[in-house]
Amino acid sequence: MLLVKKNAVIYGGGGSLGSAIAQALANEGARVFVVGRTMESVQRTADGITGSGGLAEAGQVDALDEVQVKDHLDDVIRRFGTIDISFCAIDLNPVQGLPLVDLKTEDFVRPVMLATRSLFVTATAAARIMKQQRSGLILTLTATSSSITYPYTGGFAPAGAVIELVTKNLASELGVYGIRAVNIRSGGSPDSRVFKDVIASNPELMKNVLQGMEDDTMLKRLPLMKDIAQVAVFLCSDHARQITGVSIDVTAGSTSGLNYRVAREGNWPREY
Repeated sequence: MLLVKKNAVIYGGGGSLGSAIAQALANEGARVFVVGRTMESVQRTADGITGSGGLAEAGQVDALDEVQVKDHLDDVIRRFGTIDISFCAIDLNPVQGLPLVDLKTEDFVRPVMLATRSLFVTATAAARIMKQQRSGLILTLTATSSSITYPYTGGFAPAGAVIELVTKNLASELGVYGIRAVNIRSGGSPDSRVFKDVIASNPELMKNVLQGMEDDTMLKRLPLMKDIAQVAVFLCSDHARQITGVSIDVTAGSTSGLNYRVAREGNWPREY
């Protein structure tokens, strides 16, 4: 087991990807503190982990509230001694699918504000503790649109770009204390709750959308939540102790170049 005796705090752990990563870390022996604004959802994640033999606690903590975040971390330190992993995966509540010129100002600004504040509050609070330990990992999460031009992504794309830049800056400033900061760039997981809800409400439209997203990738498939979670496990482990200040791309190749013009195996040639 790769993460025995490590304490991980997961903000937004009630969400589908946050809970998947929390479960994966617990499977490798980490003690996971699953926190969020809604106790019901984080408790469900924690119960799932403990039900499968893992170590987990749920807590009601708003990642935007400096006092709540600090008080929770102080409690973890008091009882368990270290904060080894801090991961913020709160919902940025973006509005996508509209041109920027048709987007309301508040809908553009909201995900940028949520991303910026939650990352700053949670990462700096954890880093102050990690500096005393001289070890720790700040893990972040973005999507394809954070790295390449993706139209109709509203404020979600710049929010991700901010996360990636701040992660690099944290790595640069904190490396001297033995602290790493790494981002995972995901291509969007079709088995996540967000995708499932939209697919259920509009299956025909989403069939075309997902086909287009898959065609954009080099592998002609999108990463599943388990793919993202396993990368998170690796990055949290000592196997990745020399990796910091970068985004690990788990987009099946779409951020290296949109590949919709390369046909799937057996379908070449195609006319464009």
